[in-house]
Amino acid sequence: MNERVGALAGARRVWSVAGLIAAVAEAVDAGFPACTVRGEVSGFSRAASGHCYFNLKDPDGSAALRCAMFRRAAQLAGWLPKDGDAVELRGRLGIYEPRGELQFVVEAMQKSGAGALYERFLRLKALLDAEGLFDAAAKRPLPPFPLAIGIVTSLGGAALHDVATTLARRSPHVRVVVYPSLVQGVDAPASLCAAIAAASARVEVDVLVVCRGGGSLEDLWAFNDERVVRALRAAPMPVVSGVGHETDVTLADLAADLRAPTPTAAAELVALATVPARELLESHRSALMRRTRAGLEREAQRLDRLALRLARPSETLARRGHGLDLLAQRLAAATARDLARRGAAIDAGAARAHSLVARTLARQTARLDAAAIRLDAVDPGRVLARGYALLRDDDGHALSSVAQLRPGQPVSATLHDGDAALEVRGVSPAPPAA
Repeated sequence: MNERVGALAGARRVWSVAGLIAAVAEAVDAGFPACTVRGEVSGFSRAASGHCYFNLKDPDGSAALRCAMFRRAAQLAGWLPKDGDAVELRGRLGIYEPRGELQFVVEAMQKSGAGALYERFLRLKALLDAEGLFDAAAKRPLPPFPLAIGIVTSLGGAALHDVATTLARRSPHVRVVVYPSLVQGVDAPASLCAAIAAASARVEVDVLVVCRGGGSLEDLWAFNDERVVRALRAAPMPVVSGVGHETDVTLADLAADLRAPTPTAAAELVALATVPARELLESHRSALMRRTRAGLEREAQRLDRLALRLARPSETLARRGHGLDLLAQRLAAATARDLARRGAAIDAGAARAHSLVARTLARQTARLDAAAIRLDAVDPGRVLARGYALLRDDDGHALSSVAQLRPGQPVSATLHDGDAALEVRGVSPAPPAA
């Protein structure tokens, strides 16, 4: 509607009064096809034609809306309000073109008690939602090709006829099982629970449709009962709810695995149309036949090629013999190359080993010569040759200090060219260093 109003405001043209009113009426009809409004009745009157006219205003009197309820809607309501009554109206906005006035065309009317009922609906919805009964994650998918569909509804309602007719038209091969139940009144919740329990216990359907036609909030209240909600969630098969019209929302709709706007729509959702399915199967069959024929033809050609090869075995043997000759030549050449490579590796290893032995021998000879020089330097005979003598006592112990000698003590002296027996005549210790 905002786009339409923007187009009206931005159009550079001069309107006639009738044309402008008609354009506004079209915009209002498009933007408000159906809505519900609540308020108090004021200035109610009923014409001789049976049509009713009144104003609907907010309780504080801050706004008022002109309303028209035609005779058929007044008859369906079953009661007439009086000034000051609080009501809820369902209908559509329109423009009364002769006077260019905005008015609300009433299609259904209910007393303000529905407001309290709606508050109860909201409280129960919040309670059950907190328990997780409406969680989207718990929703189960519908079977794509059900063989049996259960229907929970009234035997005398139009909903059963609509669902059965739709299923017979779309999927005549599907078996339909009806679980009769009341759908309105104080006994309806218990009846609905019993029907759902029967379907759950018998386990004979793949999906369950719970449905009824439209009505007021009071008419649909059985589908807001907590017992019904819990029964739907406990059902072992997926559940589709098709209660009322598209604008009607019940707790059963929220608890079901899938909500349909109408009973007919529920039937369309649970069963695929037979004709498109058959067409799909036919296309698959044709594709399978084509692929099978192509595969058989391909294998037949392969068999023909194999047969031709088997018909000339000498050619095959010659081809294989030529291949063996080539392999033998390649093997001989590879063996010669490998032996040459390994001989070269052995020669190189021997040269490296000979060089290593020579270097090691030279190094060890040099070490031995150095050790002989050091050993010769510390030889005691060379020290004795320079005029030194080695003194020993009678026990053969070496004497290195005058403290070990006493006058008259026999000692032996070893020189570089022999031994001598000596006697100590005297001992003169060296004076201590300053």
